[in-house]
Amino acid sequence: MPNILFAATTDRWADYEAPLTAALDATGLDYRLATEMPPEEVDYIVYAPNSAVQDFTPYNRLKAVLNLWAGVENVTGNETLRAPLARMVDDEGLGQGMVEWVTGHVLRHHLGMDTHIVNPDRTWDDTAPPLSRDRPVTILGLGTLGQACAKALRGLGFPVTGWSRSAKQLSGVRCLNGAEGLGVALDGARIVVLLLPDTAATENTLDAGALARLAPGAVVLNPGRGPLIDDEALLAALDSGQVGHATLDVFRVEPLPVDHPYWAHPKVTVTPHIASATRPESAARVIAENIRRGEAGEPLLHLVDRAAGY
Repeated sequence: MPNILFAATTDRWADYEAPLTAALDATGLDYRLATEMPPEEVDYIVYAPNSAVQDFTPYNRLKAVLNLWAGVENVTGNETLRAPLARMVDDEGLGQGMVEWVTGHVLRHHLGMDTHIVNPDRTWDDTAPPLSRDRPVTILGLGTLGQACAKALRGLGFPVTGWSRSAKQLSGVRCLNGAEGLGVALDGARIVVLLLPDTAATENTLDAGALARLAPGAVVLNPGRGPLIDDEALLAALDSGQVGHATLDVFRVEPLPVDHPYWAHPKVTVTPHIASATRPESAARVIAENIRRGEAGEPLLHLVDRAAGY
């Protein structure tokens, strides 16, 4: 019988207790699920990085840590964690939410909706936007979420270029990789979507040099991770007109401080880290399936490469 420790904040337990119980019951396993348990009895930890559990050393029979979040940058560097770490890849919740946010904001900028929604001078500009086939979109990051967004945008008719550190293949999408491929992906890009993980190798992917390669007036969308962007370089590019608008959902410090320049900048839209949220019902099924796999001796899903950082 697996012993499962739920290690997260109290409000999370209120959200997850019923869905996790239902999902674990559906596996047919006998199990014990609790928010407190002697460390030496714990087999699996359902984990939020901001929980009280930071030292994994006492958990000497631990089979796996199952992260509640897609991001694992606050866990991978923990040297006390020796058990396998799985990140949250929830196609129903995280994936669909990200697709909806990305496609919604790409269409918003593609169609120029802001001009029509906020038009205090009542100007009549009947210039039609180009069709989607004439508006290329570049996605940096072709993991599960990046691929889902690329497919959705391709389905709407946008030519999509995707870039990733390692080679990927995706039908209908121009896939590039490596340092040279990143330059090609950025050159002349008109809408750029950032969906890379937060690692030492991806920090400041959009720096001054990268922003200079974009088409003048390009749009930047960041629902990925705050450190992917050099904030000072982006603000300078917005002021110069090199970047026409930035819609940002993630930041180096969250909540975004009230005095941060992004709040007041006329070419910046701030959304409060809502692009892709873990939904308890669907996330519970992902967690339960991994525990079932662990007990059956099957490979766990969504394992993290600790060396790569994701």
